[in-house]
Amino acid sequence: MFEDITINEAARLSNTLWVDVRSENEYAEDTIPGSVNLPVLNNEERALVGASYHHDGPDASRRLALQLAAPKLPAKIRKLDSLAGEKNLVVFCWRGGERSRFMASVLDTMGYRVYRVIGGYKSYRRYVNEFLEQEELTQRAVVLHGLTGVGKTEVLLQLGRKGLPVLDLEGLARHRGSVFGKIGLPPSPSQKSFESSIILFLTSIGDKGVFIVECESRRVGNLLVPPPMMNAIRNGIRVLLYAPLAERVRRIREIYTSGPGDNVKQLQEATSSLVKRIGRVKVEELNRMLEERNFDPVFSFLLKYYYDPLYKYPEGPSPDYSICVDTTDIERASEIVFNFTTNLPEYQKQQGFGGKLKD
Repeated sequence: MFEDITINEAARLSNTLWVDVRSENEYAEDTIPGSVNLPVLNNEERALVGASYHHDGPDASRRLALQLAAPKLPAKIRKLDSLAGEKNLVVFCWRGGERSRFMASVLDTMGYRVYRVIGGYKSYRRYVNEFLEQEELTQRAVVLHGLTGVGKTEVLLQLGRKGLPVLDLEGLARHRGSVFGKIGLPPSPSQKSFESSIILFLTSIGDKGVFIVECESRRVGNLLVPPPMMNAIRNGIRVLLYAPLAERVRRIREIYTSGPGDNVKQLQEATSSLVKRIGRVKVEELNRMLEERNFDPVFSFLLKYYYDPLYKYPEGPSPDYSICVDTTDIERASEIVFNFTTNLPEYQKQQGFGGKLKD
């Protein structure tokens, strides 16, 4: 028999596949991040069943729903077979009603390990909204600071591979920040989806006392970092990363020119948007160099005269930070930050979930 669990409990499960059994339109509007859509009824069928409920009553509408849904079950099972593997299935509908009960029963009969979310998607949105009303997280943020190009994201990803809980806000937003931040990246998610991804991350890390995050402003592209996360960043344990200008230029070149045509057109458009800050003559000069693929002088100028004055981070060690790390060697820098983090008292604490809400 499938098991009914709360959204808090569902988010803590490991090796899961979330299954949204609502219609395509409901799924497209918003869903729990990472969910696959396996609608019991499609958009048109849902409308027919709704009309039957109002005209003929609940019993007739249930029979109609079964008549519409049953013939498609073999195809849905085949789809899940290709996606689920040995994963636990977490099934939800709009409010934990007939659709999720029906699909959970079928999947349980087929031998899957199935959980059903009590209250469905509505309980999830309530969970999200309660999180957004918090002022503080119970977990402490270790915050990576540093000038553009020092390798904050690279260190973050290395720490994740070493097993530390890392939150890549720019990765979730699909935007690196600033006017150049969208170059070479896919479309950004909706604000709801961005918030959901942050909250599910905090839920998933369970009893970890800290998590690692880059310092971000409130806005990442067109998305807003939720207030509780911004407070965690502002009040976090400050780690400064630094590197020589030449190394920063090399990293920027690798990141921003790895695309069709070296992303020259996008780079020129972004540079042109700085005309009020650096002047038209300089913009035209930089764009000519971009056209010639003479990238390093362009990125060196932008770092020294645009990005560095904008962010105002130290170029080397500073007493204003808990630890300062040279990132010329990313592997070594990541190891230093790893050792620093795992020796923090907060890392040893069993504080529970950072965004824990009432079940």
